[in-house]
Amino acid sequence: MANSAAGKARLLYEGKSKRVYDAGKGLAVMEFKDEVTAFNGKYRDEAPGKGELSAALTSRMFEVLEEHGVATHYVCYAGGNRVVVRLMDVLPLEVTVRNYAYGGMVKRMPLLKPLTPLPEPLVELHYKSDELGDPLLHPMDPVYAGLLGRGELEDLEALAKRVDEVLAGFWAGRGLRLIDFKLEVARGPRGFVVVDEVTGDTMRLLDPGGRHLDKEVYRRTRSVEALLEAYRRLLSLAGAPERRCERGA
Repeated sequence: MANSAAGKARLLYEGKSKRVYDAGKGLAVMEFKDEVTAFNGKYRDEAPGKGELSAALTSRMFEVLEEHGVATHYVCYAGGNRVVVRLMDVLPLEVTVRNYAYGGMVKRMPLLKPLTPLPEPLVELHYKSDELGDPLLHPMDPVYAGLLGRGELEDLEALAKRVDEVLAGFWAGRGLRLIDFKLEVARGPRGFVVVDEVTGDTMRLLDPGGRHLDKEVYRRTRSVEALLEAYRRLLSLAGAPERRCERGA
């Protein structure tokens, strides 16, 4: 299924970084693109091999999260640039967790200097909309809009902080600082489930020399090769995915 699904299955969704195909039986195949974009698509370049690097890394990250009790939609790594996942209704929200002041946080609060450590992880909610620039929300905005129940706000924040704890600890053990990251979620039968991807496109990570191993490399340099080298380092540190799809599954 995994090796042929993209060629035969119905395309469900196409975004900047991947295509998602219906694989039947409640499953989907995420096919990561060999492209890199920045600033909401203002810059775009071909990046040969990026799709495979991202698929392998997100598979490994989902495995790490599940090893620590965090539910995800991950099923298995199909090889190459493909990952098999469970089909779920994704909330139109981006959850950002910040461990250091950086990026948009510094822009809105210039009294904070970049890379200032925060007293505790800061969880933000953004409405997922390229047209609107993924605006930052007041915590009650999604409740009033009917996207979340009041009690779910606490559940979502708890999940985000747990993911942060797992990822920050994982990368710290490999000598990297997790500056911030964003994730997407869906509702599962037992609560929120982490979905979409966990890659260098969605995390900011600094090595001991203060060098980025994430998409910030491309934002700053426009160098595809520098980005690919950073992503190769990330995958080498993370290790290869362990849960491979069975042939013909």
